[in-house]
Amino acid sequence: MQDLRSLTQSELVEALASMGEKKFRAAQIYQWLHVHMADSFDEMTNLSAVLRQKLKDQCRLITLKPVKVLTSQIDGTKKFLFELPDGNIIESVWMQYHHGNSVCISSQVGCRMGCRFCASTLDGLVRGLEPSEMLQQIYQIEKYTGQRVDSVVVMGSGEPMDNYDNFVKFVRLITDEKGHNLSGRAITVSTCGLVPQMYKLAEEGLSITLALSLHASDDETRRQLMPIANKYSLQEVLAACDNYFEKTGRRISFEYSLVHGVNDTLEGAKALAALLGKRNCHVNLIPVNPIKERDFTRGAREETIAFKNVLEKNGINATIRREMGRDIDGACGQLRRSYLQSDT
Repeated sequence: MQDLRSLTQSELVEALASMGEKKFRAAQIYQWLHVHMADSFDEMTNLSAVLRQKLKDQCRLITLKPVKVLTSQIDGTKKFLFELPDGNIIESVWMQYHHGNSVCISSQVGCRMGCRFCASTLDGLVRGLEPSEMLQQIYQIEKYTGQRVDSVVVMGSGEPMDNYDNFVKFVRLITDEKGHNLSGRAITVSTCGLVPQMYKLAEEGLSITLALSLHASDDETRRQLMPIANKYSLQEVLAACDNYFEKTGRRISFEYSLVHGVNDTLEGAKALAALLGKRNCHVNLIPVNPIKERDFTRGAREETIAFKNVLEKNGINATIRREMGRDIDGACGQLRRSYLQSDT
């Protein structure tokens, strides 16, 4: 059975034609799916009862069920646990900023990249999410909060480039002007550095921002933190970033988790500035979120500020990520993991 919410409008036309339905029905259904964010075929009131039954019999309408919603008492951030149709659990985060509402979504159930500071990867990869399951995280959060999402970061559980085709289709659907019509410039995708997919993404004609999980200024340290660094060197991932900027004109963001005593020294900051050189880029410094399965800790706030100052003195644009939802297991994978453990 076809997953209707994962179909483009032209694919929806073909699907309905195979069911003996006229072309204009596809536009109606597409609106119900992506503008009205319908959770059932019965909501599609301008379709006949006969057609609605036919859709129920022959198609799937993927919807996610919120099983837990936590609200931060510090900043109002909301963390959502969603149950997928197959019973798997994923998480998403809704954050309010002065410039609008942002949602961080997952692209996979679990992750196989093995980054040592991340809870998402501890139980490995279960599967990639369908485009509809990525869309539904946004749609369900908008319905729950009653507010429009202004920007999306694909930085939750999973490696988007490891679910490449579904991720790209999700972007095309969420930015379709006949659908939800989110600006491509309001989407950021994070990757640990799957180089072939980074080159491929540069050719897609999308206007999204690429963020590279960098986390070290030398290959040896990066290999300690990120197994993917054993496959692709810093030189290779930075060349892929340079190509993305050249092809799209979109400034690259570099994510840098500061792990005390590992990659957060002032010498490390100088090396990072030298590595990035004159690139048109932005460095997002992230004090590591301690997780009980690892012995990583964060340095003092003053040390983080000193690291940032070194970058800025060397002409690198840098910010310290504002911590959101610290009191509700705000980091990637933490809430899902604690929920699954409590359920066993």
